[in-house]
Amino acid sequence: MRDLHPYVPGEQPKIKGLVKLNTNENPYPPSPRVLAAVKAAVDQRLRLYPNPTAEPLRARLAKLHACRPENIIVGNGSDEILALATRAFVEPGGGSKGTVQFFTPSYSLYPVLADIHGATKVAVPLRADFSLPTPAELKRGGQWDFQAALTFVTTPNAPSGRGYATAELDELCRAQEGVVVLDEAYVDFEPENAFALALKHPHVLVARTFSKAYSLCFQRVGYGAGDPALIEALQKIRDSYNVNGLGQVAALATLSSLPYYRANFRRINATRRRLARALDNLGFAVLPSRTNFIFARPPKFPAETWLRQWREHRVLVRWFNYPATKDYVRITIGTDAEIDALLRAARKILAA
Repeated sequence: MRDLHPYVPGEQPKIKGLVKLNTNENPYPPSPRVLAAVKAAVDQRLRLYPNPTAEPLRARLAKLHACRPENIIVGNGSDEILALATRAFVEPGGGSKGTVQFFTPSYSLYPVLADIHGATKVAVPLRADFSLPTPAELKRGGQWDFQAALTFVTTPNAPSGRGYATAELDELCRAQEGVVVLDEAYVDFEPENAFALALKHPHVLVARTFSKAYSLCFQRVGYGAGDPALIEALQKIRDSYNVNGLGQVAALATLSSLPYYRANFRRINATRRRLARALDNLGFAVLPSRTNFIFARPPKFPAETWLRQWREHRVLVRWFNYPATKDYVRITIGTDAEIDALLRAARKILAA
């Protein structure tokens, strides 16, 4: 325990007035229907336990995805799904049965989950442009373990924002013998998704969340989908009453408000394109993004300096101090007013 390094979240401001573009939250509120449903549920039900398996929510999600409730598990955020998969499918210790594998850079929670479990970590670099290597390339590289017990793939990728085609994900999944988790936290901002692979392959899980796209970070609701045998394994080891009742109410109301959220996705994507053009004009090297954030290499100063300079102008962005990412900043797509504030600050920093 003394040697563990915990997951480090983005800065949570302790003072008012900061423009918070560092944790990939949706800048727009939940739908009015969701707010009304949560307020209406704040009554005597608070003394009762929630539905232990989130059965109504699982049924609604199954209908949405044209599968069965047995294909769905609901978690305390999609992070719980990732943690359950590590506990269920990875044997502590060495060898392929004790291996958690992932690409780098990607979600920094994966190595933390492996360390907590006492598993072997295999971190394999993405290509220089953050695209996925093919199975043939991975085989030639020699690091990748095609028998690894558990493989995480962030798609679209974080922190780069790059999207991956379903066909290339399918090729990778077919090459793996162990369980593959396709972590689709940002998939709602992407024109295609890989959900069908969780229903096609008996060893593939898809993890999704209501946080990023659906404005429910505060409630912590996510879900996983896959073969009933995999889902049953996760159900066996999850915490009892793992998803709070108000979260279940909010998620159900969200699924009844999808046109509202899809309009927000289009709005966020339009703002993302505007921000990318503006930063490109200021000399930033902006990577293509299929998410609600962009990853960009700034001009004139190191990325860490930009992090501090923006902070002094009361704008928060994210910087990751790793070899493949230290030259970039990650910027959440906020409201148009928030993006205007970031751009005004960028012009002042360049002019100083």
